[in-house]
Amino acid sequence: MTAKLIVGLDGGGSGGRAVEYAKKLAKLMGGAELIVVYVIEWSPFSFQTPEENAERHKRRELEIEAAETRVVSPAVKALKADGVKVRGMVKHGHVAETLDRIATEEKADQIVVGRTSEAGIANRIFGSSTANLVMHASVPVTVVA
Repeated sequence: MTAKLIVGLDGGGSGGRAVEYAKKLAKLMGGAELIVVYVIEWSPFSFQTPEENAERHKRRELEIEAAETRVVSPAVKALKADGVKVRGMVKHGHVAETLDRIATEEKADQIVVGRTSEAGIANRIFGSSTANLVMHASVPVTVVA
């Protein structure tokens, strides 16, 4: 059975570092499959009119398309060019919960994410997505600096 690694992308440098580390790890594991995931923060809870909800749905679809085009597809293409078995996906939701859910659904062995350098009051009060993932994930999490 081939090992699976979930790789969290953020569209920036930390996601790129996570991809590079996961690629090395996959090769060391004898060809693990990488599943690169970009999660768009999205709350399903909203009290809006039907018209606002329809507009919100359109915006959601545009965000998925943009993330697929700008972040996920280039990462998948580069990994395939390096001979890595890889799939990509874009999801809406809470980052930590979504990555953990995907890891469970895919029966993944590990999640690899990049450490962000976010600072500020919101991060100090609520914690980062990476910290929440490390504390609550159902599989091991590697955080790449």
